Amino acid sequence: MSSTPRDGRDPSARVYAPDFLTDLFRNPLDPGYGDAAARRREVPPSRLRRLAARPVTVVVVVAIGFLFSVAYRETMAEEPGRAKARAGLIAEIKQRESETDRLTARADQLREEVSRQRDAALSGSQASRLRNLEAGTGLARVRGDGVVVRLADAAEDKDAVTGADAGPSRVLYSDLQKVANALWAAGAEAVAVNGQRLTATSTIRSAGEAILVDYRPVTGPYEVAAIGPGSMRDRFDDSRAASLMREVARSTGLSFGVKEAEDLTLPAAPQPRLRYAEPSVSPSPSPSGSGVAGSTSPGPTGSGTSPSPSGGGR
Repeated sequence: MSSTPRDGRDPSARVYAPDFLTDLFRNPLDPGYGDAAARRREVPPSRLRRLAARPVTVVVVVAIGFLFSVAYRETMAEEPGRAKARAGLIAEIKQRESETDRLTARADQLREEVSRQRDAALSGSQASRLRNLEAGTGLARVRGDGVVVRLADAAEDKDAVTGADAGPSRVLYSDLQKVANALWAAGAEAVAVNGQRLTATSTIRSAGEAILVDYRPVTGPYEVAAIGPGSMRDRFDDSRAASLMREVARSTGLSFGVKEAEDLTLPAAPQPRLRYAEPSVSPSPSPSGSGVAGSTSPGPTGSGTSPSPSGGGR
């Protein structure tokens, strides 16, 4: 059976219409621009038109230069004000930080005084039990042997083409979370990040490029200190978080190290804000004389009878 078309033309000589992208790359210039250039070559503009276009060009160039100069002058005029405002904010932040540190030290002193007064008022067993509870919940300063995990940002490595940071070379808040949780799982009895004690309600978050521990900023290098049993170091080294951090350190240059430490001292955490309930105001009793024998005023539960002292009534 012959494959020759009925019209007798060679199939290899068939011409296909180019698609839109192919035509765009072959002819990137719009045909209208080419026609306008051809007309300009055939009929050049008059001398009067060329002379009139020169002042317009000069005026446009002068106007653009004037706008650039005004913008530059305004920017430079506002720069001292911005620098002054920035310096003022930095000074205020440092002042507030020093005030916070002073109040924190004062609070620690008052807490120790309260502890001494309380121990003097309680018996020995009750005071010992209370101290153990405070140490376990992070509300008391503790001392002991443990482990210190140190993390630090890698040296800045800029991409040669884009100029951006090459790879995640900074310590992230999630890294501190993983390390702290792995230390707890390894048997840690107390953990602190750069001197900030962690409790059951502590948070490690990020705000922009800053890392916050209980809403207080911490800066690198970061040290996660933990007090616990002697086997804590080996159990932490075998954890998934330690393996992940070692791999991140090899690939990005981030610094990660673990060492045992003796006689660590971890400060107490700030006192938490306690939430408590207040009893609702009981409604005033209804005036007597309703004419119904044996009627009683509704109690707090609204059942029509007074609740029993033991709370067993409904």
